[in-house]
Order: sequence, then C-alpha cells, then structure tokens
Amino acid sequence: MSFWRDKKVFLTGHTGFKGAWLSLWLHELGAKVTGCALKPPTSPSLFELARIDQLVNSHCADIRDLSRLQRILKAARPEIVIHLAAQPLVRVSYREPVETFATNVLGTVNLLEAARQCGSVRAVLIVTSDKVYEERRLLPRTGSFKESDRLGGHDPYSSSKACAELAAQAYRRSYGLNVATARAGNVIGGGDWAADRLVPDFVRAVQAGKKLVIRNPRAVRPWQHVLEPLSGYLLLAEKLYRHPGKYAGAWNFGPHKKDARSVAWLAAELCRLWGRAGFSFDKKKQPHEAGLLRLDARKAKRELGWRPKWELAAALKRVVDWTRAYRAGVDVRELCRAQIEEYNGF
Repeated sequence: MSFWRDKKVFLTGHTGFKGAWLSLWLHELGAKVTGCALKPPTSPSLFELARIDQLVNSHCADIRDLSRLQRILKAARPEIVIHLAAQPLVRVSYREPVETFATNVLGTVNLLEAARQCGSVRAVLIVTSDKVYEERRLLPRTGSFKESDRLGGHDPYSSSKACAELAAQAYRRSYGLNVATARAGNVIGGGDWAADRLVPDFVRAVQAGKKLVIRNPRAVRPWQHVLEPLSGYLLLAEKLYRHPGKYAGAWNFGPHKKDARSVAWLAAELCRLWGRAGFSFDKKKQPHEAGLLRLDARKAKRELGWRPKWELAAALKRVVDWTRAYRAGVDVRELCRAQIEEYNGF
C-alpha cells in the first residue's frame, strides 16, 4: 500500500480499540496521522500499551466541541479524514442515551462540517455499524443486510448510528462532500478491554479465575477480526481519494456468511482454545438487542476487490495467541505489528 506514504490523515477515535490498531497500521504504511479523541476509554488500553502517542500527533479533544475540532483539523491540513470516534456500546446507550446521541450524531455532524470547511480534505470516511439497519426477519440460512436496506435502530446506539449515516448522506448530496460510510460486523482482537463485549468479558474471566457468564446466547453476530474491516476502510479511503464521488455512499465489510455465529458458539470456541472450563448463562432479563445480524459484503467484494482473509476460528486463535503473549510480557506494539504483517502476507 505505497499509496499511504506521506499522506496526511486525520483520525478521530484513535485512543479506542479499533483506532489504536488503525493508527499503528497507518504508521507502518508511512502515513502522517493526526489523532483527535478523548482519553482512552479503558484501563488498560491498547493505545497506552502500544505507545500510540509516540506514532501520531495526538490531540485530546471532544468531537462535540465544533470550534476546537475545526482548529485541530485546519492545523493538520489532512487529505483524508477517517471518523471512528463514538460511544460504541449498546448497553451503555440504554443508560446514557443523551450522551450517545450527542457523540454519535452531533459529533459526526461536527466532523463533517469541519471537513467541509477544510480545503485540504479530499476524502472522508465515516465508520458506523452493522446495527444501523431496521430490524426485520432474516432467513436463518440466507438472509443478510445489504447497503440498500432501510435504516433504523431499536436502541439509542443503533439509532444514533443510523442518524450518522443520514447526516453523511445529507453532506454528500447538499455540499458534494466526497464521503462514504462503512458498516462492519462485531470486531474481535487483542487489546480490547471494553465493557459488555464477549471477548473482553472472557479475558477478564480468565484473569479473575472465574467462569465466563454470557447474555443472549442465541444471538447471531457477524464476528470478524479487527484487521478485516480496517483493511476495508483503508481500501475504501484510497478509492475515495483516487476517484472522487465514484465510491461515495455506504459499504458493508462483513465476514464470510458461515462466520455469522451465535454468542454461545463463540464462547464455547474461546473456552476450547484457551483450554479452560465452560461458561454459564446470565438469566436476568436483558435490554433488547437484535437476535440475528448478518452483513452482505458483495458490493465491497465486487467493486473494491475486498475479501475477508481470516475465517472466524482462525481469528479467534489469533486473539487467544495475542492475549497469552501479552500476559507473558511480550511488547504490545510488536504483537500488533506481527499480526498486521501476518494479515498482509496472508
């Protein structure tokens, strides 16, 4: 990917899980990255352990503050903007709906407006979610959401991400902004310590010597290693830059159809790979979450030439390997670099 050498990239959310992985990957590609985000949302955090602040021009700022966001972006003079900053958790959105909408909707509008007014920007990529689609009955074997399906969202998180999609569409149509949106599945990978996510919950259970407790065991999700959608974001951003307007719009980056698996299946596979006792079920009533989610990524395969590389079983093994190495004291930045190199050579 020689395209990225010396490209000026403005990345929001670089202190988060996906943002830290993408920051490191962009640095490895030779890009000059300016990051804008709040402090890392977890402790420990991949951002701190991998020393990402040494690799990017890092700014601690709230994307809800338009004037500050504009100043930082204008000073960076980026050519490409990638927007990851968000309140990313469904269960948190039930507890904090106002903050969720403010961050995910107004924050996205602020980013779009700042990019629109910055003359150096040639391409904008807004990362949303597989949960932007209006819930409907999907056929268990064949049904998947495609980009043209209706937007919706039962919970505040899903709804806020659907609103972000509409905001990007409005800026594209009203102002001719060269902006695309990317919808990925449930990402897994080393270095995720977020609350209420299955793999981090498993890692915490292992560290505490306890049994994993899972919610919604029958829920089916399009699980994928974090490097899968990130590779799609990089490819799409490059296409946006090279061919303004042609690749603007919405894009799904999902795993192979067979890798849309239930929560119970994933938990059992994690236990098998780790070689530890099984898991139990949380029988308390849970907030509503979609029962079946699958993404149709045929558009990305056909028009971008993107393909998922790691099947789910292989992705889970790499998560377990990463976690074991981290617990053994291996340098986190080098762990991530090694998996990025492996992915690129796969």
